[in-house]
Amino acid sequence: MPGDVPSGKIEVTEVFSYGCPACNFYNPLMQKVRKALPANAVMTYVPASFKANEDWPMFQRAYYAAQALGVAEKTHDEMFNAVWRPKAPLAIMNDDGRSLKNPQPTIEDAAKWYAQYGVKAEDFAATANSFAINAKMKRADNYVKVTGTDSTPTLIVAGKYRLTPATAGEQDKVVALVQYLIQLETAH
Repeated sequence: MPGDVPSGKIEVTEVFSYGCPACNFYNPLMQKVRKALPANAVMTYVPASFKANEDWPMFQRAYYAAQALGVAEKTHDEMFNAVWRPKAPLAIMNDDGRSLKNPQPTIEDAAKWYAQYGVKAEDFAATANSFAINAKMKRADNYVKVTGTDSTPTLIVAGKYRLTPATAGEQDKVVALVQYLIQLETAH
């Protein structure tokens, strides 16, 4: 959750969803942002849930369960592949690429996928449906609201600067803009 960073570190938070096609498209860019962070900055993630018809609340729950079970870091990038590659195990779109699957993947489907990373599916599902995860989801929804985030992916730097790849001008400017905002915060 934002704010859970070591003292003295500047937080760069990506608001995202595994169900978001733009987040999938921009994930390589977000990897570049993460890898280019200076030593005094840290990347955090807040999964958004504002598109229930595209399974975003389930993906939000899955991210927080993976985080609680210690596998979110190693599964984050792969989860996009599990949703967006052709014949993906957690695909939300039909093979035509234009219509949503019905039914959408469930948390039990996600639990089976995470099992390949050493987490028992039943433990994943139990964690995902716990009070602690419900509380994290509510805090994430509040963070999205308080920061005025209305699209994904969105980056929030130091809790006060909000940008998207589009508002940064173009993709190749995102890393430089994030680094500039970190320098601005470091100077204060």
